[in-house]
Amino acid sequence: MSHSERNNKFNQYNIKANRANSSNVSAGRTGVNSRSGRSRIAHQTLEILEEGVYVNGYDRAVHIQEDMKQAIQRSVLYRPAELSLLKEKLRKGEQVDSSGNQQGAVSTVSHGKAASIEVTGETTLAAAARLTLEEGRTDVVCLNFASAKNPGGGFLGGSQAQEESLARATGLYPCIAQMHEMYEYNRKQRSCLYSDYMIYSPHVPVIRDDDDRLLDQYYNSSFITAPAVNAGVVKERNEATEEQIQGVMKERIRYILEVAAAQGHRTIVLGAFGCGVFQNEPAQVASYFADVLVEERYSDYFERIIFAVFDRSAGQQTLETFRRILYKLN
Repeated sequence: MSHSERNNKFNQYNIKANRANSSNVSAGRTGVNSRSGRSRIAHQTLEILEEGVYVNGYDRAVHIQEDMKQAIQRSVLYRPAELSLLKEKLRKGEQVDSSGNQQGAVSTVSHGKAASIEVTGETTLAAAARLTLEEGRTDVVCLNFASAKNPGGGFLGGSQAQEESLARATGLYPCIAQMHEMYEYNRKQRSCLYSDYMIYSPHVPVIRDDDDRLLDQYYNSSFITAPAVNAGVVKERNEATEEQIQGVMKERIRYILEVAAAQGHRTIVLGAFGCGVFQNEPAQVASYFADVLVEERYSDYFERIIFAVFDRSAGQQTLETFRRILYKLN
């Protein structure tokens, strides 16, 4: 592509981006209160990710192309068998590289301090922004409460849950959409326990805030994409007992924490994993985390553990349940 062609392409995108920013301002919350508005934002995000640039509120070009390229290329698909091997290596104190392969030295051992555990009423994005931009942490990884069968869940159609909000606001979608094996495997499964497949995506650009406004300057955060058990469907179909659901959920939580540790993260943003449409009970999920983090000492891998529990209900029972159970751990 010639220099003039690149300029023409950018100028065309600049016009589209300015129109998008203008409509965002007039909408106040950028249309996030409607399915059609969220769908529009989602498609705009995909355009930005493809172009590798967006125009911020100061009419300045913000280039994300190189960081997006690296995030996509360095994303790792963890298969269940590989996670089992990773667990053994971590138990032996062996260092692993970004693909889970042994390197030899010890790195993922306790750092000698008790991890700080926080329960906040913020979103995953808000927690990531606070830790990265305000506190200056560069080791943040966030759990994406994923759809087992569709990358990004229903974000392109305007659905609204935690994964959809992340997909609209970040470069996560192309990082996970390339991992066809995970989604195809889960689609073939009859049980909604789903598999332990998960995806690690490093240093993904975050380009929007919680109101779907484009940021003046993007920042990067890493993500682990993993589905919870769809407890509502599993119970309705009598696919598994409560004890079996508990066993699968706790093992999946272990794997999530092990991937984070193996990738060198000391700050992790978790939350009410599977407590939405998947209908896992908040008290049970909080207890799963408590058991794994404290009784099994997985907290030793980390310095900061944040449970971002965004609860818009009147009584905020989910948030209060997580606080009641997890604040006892400090």
